[in-house]
Amino acid sequence: MKKILGILILLIFVCIVTAASNEHFFSAYNMQNVIRLTSLFGIISIGVAFVIISGGIDLSIGSVICLVGSLLPYLIMEMSVPVPLALLFSAVLSIVIGLSHGLLITKLKLQPFIVTLCGLLIYRGIARGITEDQTQGFGATHDSLRYLATGKINIPFLEGFRLPVPFLIMIGVALIAAFLLNKTIFGRYLKAIGNNEAAARYSGINTDLTVIMAYVICSFLAGLGGVLFALDINSVQPEGIGNFYELYAIAAAVLGGCSIRGGEGSILGVVIGAALMRVLRNSITMLGIPSQLEFAIIGAVILVGVITDELVKRYAQFRRSSEQSGL
Repeated sequence: MKKILGILILLIFVCIVTAASNEHFFSAYNMQNVIRLTSLFGIISIGVAFVIISGGIDLSIGSVICLVGSLLPYLIMEMSVPVPLALLFSAVLSIVIGLSHGLLITKLKLQPFIVTLCGLLIYRGIARGITEDQTQGFGATHDSLRYLATGKINIPFLEGFRLPVPFLIMIGVALIAAFLLNKTIFGRYLKAIGNNEAAARYSGINTDLTVIMAYVICSFLAGLGGVLFALDINSVQPEGIGNFYELYAIAAAVLGGCSIRGGEGSILGVVIGAALMRVLRNSITMLGIPSQLEFAIIGAVILVGVITDELVKRYAQFRRSSEQSGL
């Protein structure tokens, strides 16, 4: 809870500083954009949080988004596949990718870093090969489908502000994820594995199945993100879509309280972390900071988050040792 409070205070601070420097920050148009993008990145950040809590990592998120986001309009527009079947294919493909990651990591004992790094290269290469690097889009005939990513809902008591539909999707995903993590045996097992996988295995937990499920959830939500990102921009370039999105997702999860060592994390914290990442990027633009510094600033924020996490853990261990010594 302390980590969540800390990141929330930082988010509020960044908002206040940006608003003080640019009066348009809190405009309805800007807030709608920030909330929409926070929701899209929040969905994929929730997915990677499950993997990080298990003690793993997934570097392939951006390429999964690229693969699913490129194939969906390709199937619908080029192959004339019905929309429901195309969406079903996207979901199944995402699940299969997560399943393959989990099996390689648990059964062949490959390092998650290597498995997902290879996935990062493979999935984008497949997407570019199938589409021949051609820009994909849904055209004007699928506006009803694009409503999932671009739709807005009127808020009666907020004049001029319309709530983006992706925000509602993210809330639904977050509630389900929080329930899985905090109210189910799966969530308890996941945290136990992150804290000490060997001890969890000796206690009778099916560690392989739990880890596989974590990677399936991560890839499924990355696939959902790929669908929404494709619908949002409606002009998918396989070479560019999803680039560095794993950076934003991992950063949001770490800043939101997910320990990079595993065993700890909060879905609410992850959502706040995703909001901070998007607000930071928005602030860079509104404050007139050169966009070339964007990745440097984000990288510095991630580094500070990891350092803080390590120092907090060491301080907690020191206090426990001191208390035990006093006894």
